[in-house]
Amino acid sequence: MPVKQEAPAPRTVVAPIADSDLDRVGRFLHEHLDPRVSAETWASAAVPSWQAPVDDHGFLLAEGDRVVGVYLALHSERMVGGERRHVCNLAAWCVLESHRAHGVRLLRAQLARKDVVFTDLSPSGSVPELNRRLGFTDLDTTTVVVPCVPLPAPGVRVVTRPSQIDAMLDGRDREIYRDHREAAAAQHVVLAVGGAHCYVMFRKVRRKGHRGFATLLHVSDPDLLRGHLGAISRHLLRHGVVVLLAELRVIQHAPRLSRRLSAPRPKMYRGAGAAPEDIDDLYSELTNVPW
Repeated sequence: MPVKQEAPAPRTVVAPIADSDLDRVGRFLHEHLDPRVSAETWASAAVPSWQAPVDDHGFLLAEGDRVVGVYLALHSERMVGGERRHVCNLAAWCVLESHRAHGVRLLRAQLARKDVVFTDLSPSGSVPELNRRLGFTDLDTTTVVVPCVPLPAPGVRVVTRPSQIDAMLDGRDREIYRDHREAAAAQHVVLAVGGAHCYVMFRKVRRKGHRGFATLLHVSDPDLLRGHLGAISRHLLRHGVVVLLAELRVIQHAPRLSRRLSAPRPKMYRGAGAAPEDIDDLYSELTNVPW
């Protein structure tokens, strides 16, 4: 009697995430990483709102037709060390527990790109220590906590209409705005004072499951913001934000009524020729993924 042979188990393979993979990648991240973010939002967040230098969106781990791991990446071209460089923002990383031993293959696939500057702006768990062993450098993420107090802000005009923002900005700030105005997690406002203005990009965040927080991603004129923080506080309060989190590398000055966060979250980078002043929160999952 012939012996029935079992079909061999499918191989576990690493492959670039193509546009055709985004629906199943979105479902995977919704089911296994953060169910508060819909599968559709995950899928759209993987596609940058700016022009990217490559077509893929990171790497996936597959067993047959089944996705068992994902490591998203958002690519951009930025000025680093005075020259135009490919920057790869390492974003959401999730691998099924049953396939955790294969997770490092996704990381190796990311880091195999040549002449690329890597950023990891939301590493958690054991990832920061792993990154350090792989040559990543920590950014100074000293963060202050600022209550949103609606202080008077005479003479300040708060501009939120997209067409008006676009008309007010020029040069690099207009480029940043146009690259991010469709980014799902980024919100935009311009403070106008006389003939001067400050372009502010922020995102809403959760802390310990609670809403009501926001963090600043970009401030074009920290000195102007420093003198008119009450205007941005009023704006944030109208959007349900009661506490502002701001890294000193973004705002440069600790506002009155602020206190330093005891354990700010790590952010890291790796790349020949890159320095801390070259790295910011733009063109990343912080602008794209509204968790």
